[in-house]
Amino acid sequence: MEHIKVLLADDDPNVREIIRLYFSNQKMNLIETDRGDHAVDLAKKHSPDLIILDIMMPGMDGFDVCREIRKFSDVPIIMLTAKEEEIDRVLGLEIGADDYMTKPFSPRELLARMKAIFRRLQPKDAQDENAAQTLNFGNFVIDMLKRVVIIDGESLLLRPKEFDLLVHLAKSPGTVFTREQLLEQIWGYDFFGDIRTVDVHIKKIRQRLNPLDYQVIHTMWGVGYKFEVAAS
Repeated sequence: MEHIKVLLADDDPNVREIIRLYFSNQKMNLIETDRGDHAVDLAKKHSPDLIILDIMMPGMDGFDVCREIRKFSDVPIIMLTAKEEEIDRVLGLEIGADDYMTKPFSPRELLARMKAIFRRLQPKDAQDENAAQTLNFGNFVIDMLKRVVIIDGESLLLRPKEFDLLVHLAKSPGTVFTREQLLEQIWGYDFFGDIRTVDVHIKKIRQRLNPLDYQVIHTMWGVGYKFEVAAS
């Protein structure tokens, strides 16, 4: 974790000071701001390795900042909130956040979550030299080396965990996976979220496929999800 570049956007000076001191001991480079609109500019300018984003900030709230950053970057984002309402956490995931933490929290827990995110972002298929390069279902092709989906000759890019989830399901077409299985196999034992994370990512994949008239992930009510391409 040494020398990674982290952007911290939080209007609470105490939070910034605690994180600043802890990250300094970890030899991480920290860029700080107390305004949401400044966070977007800093993300564009510095291309951080990870962003820690408070929800309630002047200038622009964390949700809007996350939306803006997702227009130009897939950088991992951890959202901070002083609230405990479930809708905040779900909304954060839906707009592209990778994890969330409720204040107050310890710097050690924050560092653990950062490490977990970086582990999850490592492409598993790239580590397996014997892995097939593509999964071919007629006009629906998944290129695992280029990490792209090709539908009727048109390329579709997914966010890293969306792609990993789709690949995992597509490797066992027709097999029904429970949410718990998918959470464990894609996010790992060290993930701090809950099973709603799976539902959010399935929803995002379906939204990306909708304009192309392809739905390959099917809900098995009361059980989980399966991958199946309809015969043409």
